[in-house]
Order: sequence, then C-alpha cells, then structure tokens
Amino acid sequence: MTILIRNGIIVDTEPEPVVIGPADVRIEDGKIAEVGPGLADVPGGEVIDASGRIVLPGFVDTHRHTWQAGLRAIEPDMTFGRYFQRVLRELAPAYRPDDIYACNLAGALECLDAGITTLVDWSHMRPTRERTDAAVRALRDSGVRAVFGYCLGDSPQDLASEGRRVFDEHFGTAGGLVSMMIAALGPEIAGAEHVLDEWRLARDLGLPVTAHLGGGSPESATEGLDFLRVNGLLETPTMFVHANHYDDDQFKLIAETGGGVSVTPVDEMTLGVGYPVTGRARAAGAPVSLGADTVTCGPGDMFSLMRAAFTLERGRPDGAGRDFSTKDALRVATIEGARVAGLGDVTGSLRPGKQADLVLLRTDTLGMAAAHDPIGAVVLNADTSAVDTVLVAGRVVKRDGRLLHHDVAAVLASLAETAQAVTVGAVTAVSA
Repeated sequence: MTILIRNGIIVDTEPEPVVIGPADVRIEDGKIAEVGPGLADVPGGEVIDASGRIVLPGFVDTHRHTWQAGLRAIEPDMTFGRYFQRVLRELAPAYRPDDIYACNLAGALECLDAGITTLVDWSHMRPTRERTDAAVRALRDSGVRAVFGYCLGDSPQDLASEGRRVFDEHFGTAGGLVSMMIAALGPEIAGAEHVLDEWRLARDLGLPVTAHLGGGSPESATEGLDFLRVNGLLETPTMFVHANHYDDDQFKLIAETGGGVSVTPVDEMTLGVGYPVTGRARAAGAPVSLGADTVTCGPGDMFSLMRAAFTLERGRPDGAGRDFSTKDALRVATIEGARVAGLGDVTGSLRPGKQADLVLLRTDTLGMAAAHDPIGAVVLNADTSAVDTVLVAGRVVKRDGRLLHHDVAAVLASLAETAQAVTVGAVTAVSA
C-alpha cells in the first residue's frame, strides 16, 4: 500500500534535527520512499491530510520495564532500595502469565498512544517459560516495534538452554516488529561466571546486550567496566543503562567499543541513582537515548523525558550543559535512541528506505498554538494530548487521537484486574 502524508510540518532528525515543511511524505510497502514538497498522488493510495500537524519520526524508549504497567504510581516517592524490596521482591512473584500479558499489552499500547513507536522492554519479571512467552506475545499483539530484553535473572533454569529456546521459538526467523536482546544482570549485580554466561549467550545468538551498568557507585562502575574490558566482553554491542558513575575516560571507552547509553532522567533523579549523564556521554562520542524505566514512580511518555533531560542538562551544577539544545533533546529521543537500540538503520529518522514509524502532532491546541519553532514546541510544549496519528512500519495504529486495532476498554479492564490480583497476591504472600 502507498500512503501519502500531505502538507505537514515535517521535522527530520538525521543527520541533525531540521524543519523541512510544509512538505509531504510518501510511504510504500511500509517504508519511507520520498520526502519533499508537492509529491504527486499515487492512484489507489491513501492520503493523510497533515495540515496543521507536525510530522516527525516516532520516539524510541530504550529502557522500560513494561510488565510494571499495572503498578503505576504504586509508591511515587519510593527510594531505589524500596523499589527493589517492594516491586522486585514482593510484587514480581505474584504475577501470573496472564498478568504479564495484560501489563505488557497495556504498557506497549501506552507507548503507541504517546507516540513511542519503538520500545526496548527490559523484562526482568522473574521469568518462567510461561511468563516469557506471554510477554513476547503481548508485544507482538500490540503492534509496537519492540526489542525484547530477555533476562533470566537468578532463575535456576539454565541460561543457555532457555535463552536459546526463547530465541528459536520467538525470534529465530527474520522479520517482524519484535526482535531480541539479552538483558544481562551484569558484573555489578551478578557473579563472574553468570556474567560470562550472559555475554556468551549473546555472542552465540548474535545479539546485543543491555545491562544496568555504572549506576551503583564509582567503585562498582569502575570494577564492572574493567571486568567487561579484561574479558573481551565489550566486543559485544552493549547498552549501558544508568551509567551515572562513569568518568569521561570511561565514556570514551564505551564510545570506542561501540556501546551506547540509556538515560532514564526522571527515575535516576527521584530514586537517587545519580545525576543523568546525557551531555557527558555525548561529549565522549557515545550515542545517548532516553527511557521511562518504570511507571511505578515516574511518567511513561517521551515528552516528560525530553523535558527532564533538557532541564537537567541545562541546569548542570558545573554549567557544562548550557549548550544542550531542544534539537539535542529531540535527537536523543529519536535517531540516537534508535542507534542505542541497534535499530539505527531501521527507524529514528525520515531517511528514505527506513521503516515508516511516524508521529503526527496537533498544533491547533492552546498548548501548541502559535509555536514559532516546531522542534522547540515538540520538546517543551507538547504532551500526549497532541498525539493525533501514529504509524508503525507504515501501518496506522492511531488516528484522530484514537488507538486502532484494539478494544482499549477491554485492555484497561484486564489491566485493572491484574493490578488488583497482583497487589492482593503479594500481600497474602508476605503475610504468610
């Protein structure tokens, strides 16, 4: 199918964010074919009138624990230690496979509703075979582009055999919107042999790694990075999540070895992980991205994350972030995020040949009207109510402000049931 997005305020992000419009975007077979003014209609093709809409690449969230969608604001003022105790130790064991499915589906649809077309789902929900299968199935059913971050954690199952099963059964054949990444515990959490097994599995399957690295303390950050370097593990493409305690030289090493950084600016500040490293990592040459992390104590939309990253970088105590611009904020939310997720050639910009993952934002609202700089308006003024239309791989998944292809009321009812069951189940288990 051919789709022509007509007369939009076009914002591209590659090589740098720039306003092109008013112009058109032609989509063929799910890919961007051409961008420019006055493109010719294609007989039989669909035309989407984007007049008064900002058209830009879909946002990329590189770190979200999607299974926690039913725990929204469960303890909004929690500390990092309390998060581990309440969410991971008390609530996670109470999840049934159906609960994982309900939360992953609702969380993925939350992303699409907010213009996030690509999601890295860091799935550390005490996996069993049934839970893992339910999580992947929900991502596929949602219609989002996703990278499933498989984390076996400290489960007694064999990492190599179970990891290969997941890969073979769900990702062994090329194609589709959902791919796989190894979500490793890493050297700051797990023992040496387990870490070697995690990276060995990634190497054997030809997959990248995402891990919480650099967020514990300066000492653990240094020891963990040294472990990866000495054991040759940096040869595997690695996403460093919460890299708050690395110094500039360590960021240069990450950049030189092809690594990327995922910053979760709201949770890193509110949970006390450390000051976000958006600017320092970028200055060292490492691509940087943004993640919502968890909605247990933070927002789930990219507008909030871009504003947080922009504000915190501009307000760095050393003054070194004053040059961080709204263009930089949009870039880390799109093309840099795609690169960190290993999808830089697939999505994140409007370059012809890439997948047509697009968002159309309204400008006819009181919060967006009369904006002189479209990029600035996206970063500083827009919110989820501005998200009018969303496409993933050329398929319209949201139109005129409404999600398509799903019974949203039924999804919400299932999520509410899960939220009740999990919290009651956790209380019962603790009491016992």
